[in-house]
Amino acid sequence: MNMNDHQTWIVAAVVIVALIAAVAFVVREHRRRQSQHLQRRFGPEYARVLEAGGDRSKAEAELLAREKRVARLNIVPLAPAEAARFSEAWRVLQTRFVDNPRVTVAEADDLVRDLMVKRGYPMADFEHRAADISVDHPQLVETYRAAQAIAVRDQRGEASTEELRKAVVYYRSLFDELLDVRSPSRPKAPAPSRVAAHP
Repeated sequence: MNMNDHQTWIVAAVVIVALIAAVAFVVREHRRRQSQHLQRRFGPEYARVLEAGGDRSKAEAELLAREKRVARLNIVPLAPAEAARFSEAWRVLQTRFVDNPRVTVAEADDLVRDLMVKRGYPMADFEHRAADISVDHPQLVETYRAAQAIAVRDQRGEASTEELRKAVVYYRSLFDELLDVRSPSRPKAPAPSRVAAHP
């Protein structure tokens, strides 16, 4: 091998190493940006999924799959008449809490589920509903899970009246967020008010 061939091989090796380093940098940067995007989008849900899975790649793959799944759904705002009907149903439900808190919690769960279906979320088990909600309402999915946990404990007769009250408040926070009304003058209604102190 002459000197020119030797130099050519050295240059080629340096170029290949540089390309590998550049690709590795691009991949790392892409993953870093993707992680930041998912952390911003999912908030506390990102940490929950990461803790449950124990592996960042698997957790992020799960969250990306949620984004893609929800992006394919046809989530629509409510017509004003539908929103009024749901609001009235909640008002009636809330007035029954003092007399029958256990029934009220079950009805609140059903009403939130009916509202999700009306908006375009698919009928599914609780974990799938929570996963879908986490994409656009990440700050509320924790309280939704807390409400569901109380409802499950109540089915076993283990929830106190105060816990049932909290469950109704938690359901109400998601209910208010999902009560998005279609308006002819603008695409979305203003953000609903936060949860009242009492169910």
